Amino acid sequence: MNLRHYTDVELDELRSLPKRVTNPGARWLDKPKVRPGHQQRSFQAIGEDDDETRFSIYQRQNLTDARDFSCGITYLPRGSSSLTLARYNGPGHEHGDIAYRPHVHHATERAIAAGRKPESEAELTNRFDTLEGALACLIEDFNLRGLNATPDMPRLAL
Repeated sequence: MNLRHYTDVELDELRSLPKRVTNPGARWLDKPKVRPGHQQRSFQAIGEDDDETRFSIYQRQNLTDARDFSCGITYLPRGSSSLTLARYNGPGHEHGDIAYRPHVHHATERAIAAGRKPESEAELTNRFDTLEGALACLIEDFNLRGLNATPDMPRLAL
């Protein structure tokens, strides 16, 4: 299936839509074939007022490098390709001008229109340093209920 063209207004609506996690006790699974030395867990969420609106949230952690982590949220529309709305990445790699610092990727209308990964653009952040802190930011930014995470103490400077 092809990805439909989303506007920034539609993307903002998906971000702000109240969501409820349906499996808050999701377990960690080892992913030796996909990403050696990593573990991952995945949550499912639905719109609070519309249980036909579905999302998937993941946490992924390198077992030998605490700085190599990611968590993200994907919109799962019926009849269309899934859309990664955001990824919160740890400082375990470079991304363009961002060298080994935590950063956040958000889907944008501009990236979709250009045929790039919807969440290809990233911005530096001082909101988190750990996977737990990244998940806390995602929970806040995407209006998630039914899942808890402890925020990191923000750094004073980028």
